[in-house]
Formats: sequence, structure tokens, C-alpha cells
Amino acid sequence: MLEVGGVRPGEGEANLPVAAWKKNEPPPYYTIDVYTLPPLKSYDEVVYGVGPGLTPPSYPHYVPQMSPTVAVPQVTKSSKPPSRKRRRCWESNAQCYGGSGGILLVFGLLALGIWLGIRYGTQLATAAILFSDHNNGNKDNNGNVASQSRDICPNNTVQCDAIMDCEMGTDETNCVRFGVDGSLQVKTSQDGRFLPVCNSNWNPSFADKTCAQLGFRRSHNTRAIRSQSIGLQMTSSSSSFIQGQVNVSSSCPDQEVVALQCVDCGRQQSTSRIIGGSVAKEGQFPWQLSLHFRGSHVCGGVLISPDFVLTAAHCFPRSNPSALLAENWKVYGGVVSLDRLNEPNLVKRILLSEIYNNKTNDHDVALLKLASPVSFNAQIQPACLPAFDQQFRDGTRCWTSGFGTTEAGSAKISKDLMEVSVDLIGRTECNRLYGGSVTKNMLCAGHLNGGKDSCQGDSGGPLVCEKDKRWYLAGITSWGEGCGERNRPGVYTDVKSVLPWIYSSMQQKRP
Repeated sequence: MLEVGGVRPGEGEANLPVAAWKKNEPPPYYTIDVYTLPPLKSYDEVVYGVGPGLTPPSYPHYVPQMSPTVAVPQVTKSSKPPSRKRRRCWESNAQCYGGSGGILLVFGLLALGIWLGIRYGTQLATAAILFSDHNNGNKDNNGNVASQSRDICPNNTVQCDAIMDCEMGTDETNCVRFGVDGSLQVKTSQDGRFLPVCNSNWNPSFADKTCAQLGFRRSHNTRAIRSQSIGLQMTSSSSSFIQGQVNVSSSCPDQEVVALQCVDCGRQQSTSRIIGGSVAKEGQFPWQLSLHFRGSHVCGGVLISPDFVLTAAHCFPRSNPSALLAENWKVYGGVVSLDRLNEPNLVKRILLSEIYNNKTNDHDVALLKLASPVSFNAQIQPACLPAFDQQFRDGTRCWTSGFGTTEAGSAKISKDLMEVSVDLIGRTECNRLYGGSVTKNMLCAGHLNGGKDSCQGDSGGPLVCEKDKRWYLAGITSWGEGCGERNRPGVYTDVKSVLPWIYSSMQQKRP
């Protein structure tokens, strides 16, 4: 977390020792190096998931990665990116492909892929891939080694009909969302639109079941709000999905619909602060987490429920197999000093966005499922996820926090949790500064004059904005150029944009 100063391209993280990651130093938050990554192997407890309707763009930007094991040439921000090279084998071609027999096998697999594509068309969906242990195999839910599993959907799949057609049930995810007023909205196969749920016949049992469907353990609060739109009436159906328990109605009785809150969130115990670059107090950012790899802080994280943590995908580089092992990570909450750690929470699964692009840093989001639920207290509270239609206007003053370095060009993280205020910057303006590298899944925040910014070690941490005395997670610390540089604001994963992936992943791995 940087208060003043900064680094120019080519300084700071770009010049860290090549073995920095192995020494448990924090991963680069900003860098302009281009690294060639080896192919991802099968490792324990890593899940790659993909949200519907999302495709990776091809912006020419170079993203943060852990320090490589070999020296690579510097590439300036203004340079054109090199064309992607063919993936090289670690051994000889014969060992990699098994000689000519291997080549025949490759052609055979290609033919099979083409046949499957013709047979199932676009309905053959890969929604998630489970990578398990270091024996190059995968573990199923019982811990047995099995082959890689993909969610496969038949060609007659119907979305949101309360029937799990896909093997992993991804056709029944992203059928529920929340409006900015807390309104519960459900999409059904009857109508295909997200519609509010009528408050008549609604009860706390429905509230708990709906929140449990989304990956929360229970509901926190439900109430009635006014609405004059078409709605969904609750039925007597015993379906386990809310989308199977409703029917479309021309209007709701008394013109009331359901507002639902699954977790009490965004509450601060301490609100006094000094604007910019100050040490945070206990309870001031209770959703802030410290992610430790083999005993050392390397990234931040954000608590969003008792069981799930949001962070950045680039904190888990494919170039370092050990970083993909859940057993190597611990999560610390309620911490304002790394010298005074609480009991850690263990990680059960690491879920990475399948469309995370390590060249553009698009869709830089990851979700950690904890081995046991977190107990909330004055120092440990979740941040609120934004509503699908929530607006964070340009110029809004928000806050980011973390244990990142406070000295430009330094690889030494802060022992104290630091906070800094930053202003939201419009995507058009930010793209002008970054040459078009800011995608629809990103947002910018900072000060164009420089001096206040996130930095190395803050990756994966929160950018929160306040509304009605609650704090909403607007962004996840992702990338930028330099720390605190003039006209180089921080770039964050836009949480509102990746909400479908978040909720889908939570639902698939719900407790």
C-alpha cells in the first residue's frame, strides 16, 4: 500500500530476484514482463470454472506473474506483444508425444473432438475442470484418484428449469440475482427473464433454502418491498431450486416483492481514519484477509461469506505447481499486524476462473473454499457483494487496503495493514492512459497525480465503496504500471462484472 512516490516501468517488481517466489516473497502486483508459462499439470484441489457468456478479449497487456525461474527480456508497455510461441515439451519430442504413435494418437483425439462437436454442438459445455493431486491424476469427492472431470451437458439442456441436465449442474446456476434494493430476482425456463418474487406465501424457510442454494449457509434477513412489476408467485412445489418453486404472475398481491439478504455484511466496528496511507485499526477493514503461502504473506483476500474468500487468479501462477496446492495456503482474518496472527483457516479448494487471461489479466478472479466456516466477530466480517445493477460512479471515493509494500521499488511487505483512499476513474479515461488495455471486467481507481496506490503484496485485496452505511466490494486488486505513478492508476477486477462466475462457483461448491 503506497502513500507517496512510485516506480517507473523497469524498476521495482520487474527487477526482483528471479527466485523471489521460491523465497516466499509476495508476488508482483505490477510488472511489464512477459513470461512464457509451462502447461498446467494436474494438481490438488484446483478448480477452473467458467461463467456463461464470458469470453477472453485480446488486449495487448502484460500481467503480473510470479518471478520466473529463468531470465526473460524486458518488454516495454508501448511495445507490441510477441506472437504466442508453440508450447514446448520439457523433454524430447519423442518423449513428449511418444514418437509417431503419439502423433497418430493426437490426430485420433482431434477427430474425436470434431465428432463430439458435430454431435453435441454448442451444448457440449465445459463448465469446470477439477485438478487434483501431484500424481497427475484427479481426486473425486471421496479422495479417490480419477480422470479429469468436465461438466458435460446434453443437447436438450434447458436452463433454469430446476432439473440438473448437466453432470455438475451448471445449467441451474446463475438463475438467481439481487437488485440494488435487495430484491430477489429469479430466472425460470417459463419466462427466461429475471423477475422479482412476490412476497405472498414467502416465509423464512424459503429464504434459508434460497441462500443455501447460492452457497450461503442460511439467510440473514428477508422483508417485503414495494413493486408494481410482473412477479413470480411461490407454489407448493418441493423442488430443491427456487426456480422450480415459482410461477409467473401478472402482478403480485399488495404489489410487494421479496428483498433477501443472505449474510450480514459490510459493517465496520471502527470508522475513524486518516485519509490516505495510514495504518488501519482493528475492525476497520474486517473483511481483509492475509493469504499465506508456506508460512509467508503473498496476497490479500476478501471474506464474502463464512465459507468463501475472493482473491486474484494471478496469485496462483501455473508456473509454480506448489502454488496450486490448497494444503500450501492458510488464510488469516482479523489481522492488522503480521506480527500478531490469529489461528488460521485452512483452504479446501482453490477455484480459478477458467477464462482468466494471463496476458491481459482479464477476469483476474479466484475463489477459495475454506475447510471450515469462519466465525464472525468484531474483527472478522464479510464485505457485501454488489448488486447486479449497482452503480459505482466515476469520482466516488473508495478505499483499498493491504499488507503490500509501502516503499517504491521495495520487495519488503508491510507488517501493518495499511489503508488508502482512491477515487474511481472511468473506463474510457483509464483506457486512454493504458492504451486500451482495460477490459469490461476491470475498473480503475487512484489519483492521476500519483502518490496513493496499491502495490506489490496487495494483490487480491479489496476495493470497497460505502453506501447506506454498508461497504460493498467494488474491485479486487489486480494490476497496473508502477506504484503510485502519475497517470497510472490501479486497475481492479470489476466484481459486478464477474458476479455470475462468483455465484455459479459458490453454488457448485456450496457447503
